[in-house]
Amino acid sequence: MKEFVLKGIPAAPGIASGQAFILDKQDFIIPVRAVMKQEVPIEIARFQEALLKTRQEIAEIQNKISRKMDGKHAQIFDAHQLVLEDQAFIDEVIQRIEKDKFSAEYTFSEVLKKYVKIFSNIKDEYLRDRVHDVNDVGRRVLKNLMDESKLHELDNLEEEIIIIGHDLSPSDTASMYNKNILAFATDVGGRTSHTAIMAKSLGVPAVVGLKNATLRIENNNFIIVDGRQGLLIVNPTEETRRIYQDVKNRIKAFRDRFQEIKDLPTQTTDGKSVVLMANLELPEELPSIRQHGASGIGLYRTEYFYMNRVDLPSEEEQFKAYKYVAEAMHSYPVTIRSLDLGGDKFISSLQIPRDMYSFLGWRAIRFCLERPDIFKTQLRAILRASVFGKIRLMYPMISGIDELRQANAILEEVKINLKEEKIKFDEQMPVGVMIEVPSAALTAEILAKEADFFSIGTNDLIQYTLAIDRVNEHTDELYQPGHPAVLRLIKNTIDAAHAQKIPVGLCGEMCSEPVLAFILLGLGLDEFSMSSLSILQIKKMIRTVSLQDAKDLAEKVLSLSTGQEVEEIARERVKQLAPEVIQSDQKETRSH
Repeated sequence: MKEFVLKGIPAAPGIASGQAFILDKQDFIIPVRAVMKQEVPIEIARFQEALLKTRQEIAEIQNKISRKMDGKHAQIFDAHQLVLEDQAFIDEVIQRIEKDKFSAEYTFSEVLKKYVKIFSNIKDEYLRDRVHDVNDVGRRVLKNLMDESKLHELDNLEEEIIIIGHDLSPSDTASMYNKNILAFATDVGGRTSHTAIMAKSLGVPAVVGLKNATLRIENNNFIIVDGRQGLLIVNPTEETRRIYQDVKNRIKAFRDRFQEIKDLPTQTTDGKSVVLMANLELPEELPSIRQHGASGIGLYRTEYFYMNRVDLPSEEEQFKAYKYVAEAMHSYPVTIRSLDLGGDKFISSLQIPRDMYSFLGWRAIRFCLERPDIFKTQLRAILRASVFGKIRLMYPMISGIDELRQANAILEEVKINLKEEKIKFDEQMPVGVMIEVPSAALTAEILAKEADFFSIGTNDLIQYTLAIDRVNEHTDELYQPGHPAVLRLIKNTIDAAHAQKIPVGLCGEMCSEPVLAFILLGLGLDEFSMSSLSILQIKKMIRTVSLQDAKDLAEKVLSLSTGQEVEEIARERVKQLAPEVIQSDQKETRSH
């Protein structure tokens, strides 16, 4: 078949090649098959057997995930089991088999369509989101009813594949822990969507925003995923395969060349020291974080505790997880972000009002302040874990001093209760603020007086400043980290923090780009937090340049008019001063 190329948005770097598995092409063509009256009990028995088999499969998946990932992610399938145990749903299928006398698979598929339609039309966002669980369970039951091969079931894969889908559900993302998943690509999404960030953390190449990949690619097509350029090469020629294998080898050599500096100080040539830390999504990332020499965790996202489960995480469950990470990082700081649901985050099982799901809705600290019961449980767990390491707490999406004071008041209440219960915690635990919205950046001098540190979350700060949706592929070109407005807000934040003698870090994707990290160094950033895979490259850049060079560049780019000008000039300067940190094959690998 002829080679062709699809262009999308780079989401996670790396090159992968293999067979395509199209998530969205696993539907069944179910024939209408009538049955005799005496066959009705057989069809009902077949249906019940398929339900039982599906329950067993899901239980096996849960056990498998529990063994590999400490049980925390197995609860993603609890909602699936609830669907399988819905007696009203089961009874309707049985009654229709008895009444209409059609096959179990046809009757089940018709009832399933009815439920999917009902859920899809519900106004409540939480309930509407359950349609994904219903569809997933329905597909499994139909496979068992129709004796379909399980060869391509994500949970039982034995061969290496590349996942192609319109979008990735939480269930699909959980399957990425399977070592046989080489990469993924989606029709929709932006480079800083939650799924893209997770892919970076896991070291899985990814391309998003392809628009029609699921329509253009067939199951088992051989494809190459170029996560650096945002390309999918379908049915590549032998020449293309050879070229990309060479690129893959060069990328590995490029990464390996920085290993020698892992244990050296992160210091510029003129003696300025900064701290390089890692962003942490899941405890399973800790070995990679240690391997790449991170000096702490600059952002520990805690949302996964609340995602895709039928209950709330207990205080004890959270305490054990926070303690584990704190002890694993020894004397290095672990910065825990309090619950930040909303926007593009996966939806939890909480019955949360519809407007929370908007980026501008009831999310992050707003949700925590409205639900102090949930907030206090997390704060208690964090405080209890604080005696086992250097834990720092930070609040997300603070828009002004009132929210900071309200959050701190709840924290003080929790501290008093712990003291009364004679439970130990670090009474000097630093409490910081994430600067993610323009109002916080513009009033940073006020916030700095009552915060122990700042952490700039540029993924959202860029989104809110430039009025774009960072997870929408249609606005990706407008997502400019180097936009002068963004840089000025960052500078204002850093200056305000330093005026109050508190450290300021940055935990957005900006940190992982050498060109942008060079600008941030010149703006005076103290702490850089990023995917662990980017740490050594950024360390090499910092150890190669002087602080004065960085300051000169920062001063120059702040006077420019566009983000494009900023990045072009900064890239040329980095090429001059630290050419070894810019991959020579960052340009198009070949003309397609």
